[in-house]
Amino acid sequence: MIASHSWMIWCGTGLAAAAMSYTVAAALAVRLRLRAPHYALPEELPAVTMLKPLCGDEHELYECLRSFCEQAYPRFQIVFGVSDGNDPAVDVVNRLQREFPALDLQLAIDRRQHGSSRKVSNLINMMSLARHDYLVLSDSDVRVKRDYLAKVVTPLLDAEVGIVTCAYRGSPRPGLWSLLGSLFINDWFTPSVRVAAMFGSRAFAFGTTIALRREVLTSIGGFAAIASQLADDYRLGELTRRMGLRTVLSDVVVETLVDERSFGDLARHELRWLRTIRTVRPIGYSLSFITFGIPVAGFGSVLAAGDWPALSLLGITALARVMLHWKVRGPNSAVAHLLVLPLRDGLSLSFWAWGFVTRRVHWRDDRYHVTRDGSAQPVLEDLTP
Repeated sequence: MIASHSWMIWCGTGLAAAAMSYTVAAALAVRLRLRAPHYALPEELPAVTMLKPLCGDEHELYECLRSFCEQAYPRFQIVFGVSDGNDPAVDVVNRLQREFPALDLQLAIDRRQHGSSRKVSNLINMMSLARHDYLVLSDSDVRVKRDYLAKVVTPLLDAEVGIVTCAYRGSPRPGLWSLLGSLFINDWFTPSVRVAAMFGSRAFAFGTTIALRREVLTSIGGFAAIASQLADDYRLGELTRRMGLRTVLSDVVVETLVDERSFGDLARHELRWLRTIRTVRPIGYSLSFITFGIPVAGFGSVLAAGDWPALSLLGITALARVMLHWKVRGPNSAVAHLLVLPLRDGLSLSFWAWGFVTRRVHWRDDRYHVTRDGSAQPVLEDLTP
């Protein structure tokens, strides 16, 4: 009995120590924020085609797309793509074409489907309008600063670089669910990327920005190679790394708009992210429970029956968690957000566990079953998150 009690104390303390160590590392990683290798801006920058697949009139779509039209860059083209000519995003593109008549703004309207991913099919259909050999892919809900394009394209002038990608910050619309969605990005996902980068990993690529050369895209089989992949952005990076090319994590941080309007929206979106991570990195996903610091450290303290070392570790974890939050939120920090952190962290741990239950995900209005190789197979029956 005594041995069993001691074992529980050791396990609980070890669990609290693991959660504390990660939370402190995450707070340090976002504070130190390792800089990308320095690439001096060349005297001449290459012409670039930006690809913007669209679907629907999303929250602040005009403002997001306009930020790409305002780039301080000598020569660029933007190709927008939709699958339906009646898509409301078409009106937004037409408005930008009238507002920026000197820019090369093209719109592809094409229903052809080349795989189960509607987004990648859209990209394949858009490529016929792409004029230039330097390509930048970016999601529709991203907003950037005027120097964005110059900074993400410059590393591609190094022939050893395969892709350039960017970390991102979530910007919520008013409301609890959007706030919780932004905290998932800012307080959990982005710090986990920073921790991985701090320890030397570059095994990532994010849909907020992927910049690559056309020749590299052709060498990996074009967008057709990822036409049925759920984690299409991650696979692009993986395929370029298999060619021996490096992934550069730019020091540019872009803004992505978070528009969660209900608990259902939040659950479906985050479960898709988490099940995507589980698919591409199953071992890492299984061990990632320690990244949910306070709930895990709290459980460890309970398991250790309130032993003082475990309680001390819980206290350090809570302090590091607050420091992490204040750092990532910056000038937008609000004391009231601290009251939401326990709910956010509890939801994150619950969604992580829920991520093991099934391989089914929602993506916009479509439902998919994700196979072990990351392919997304459409399903027709009604599904719960």
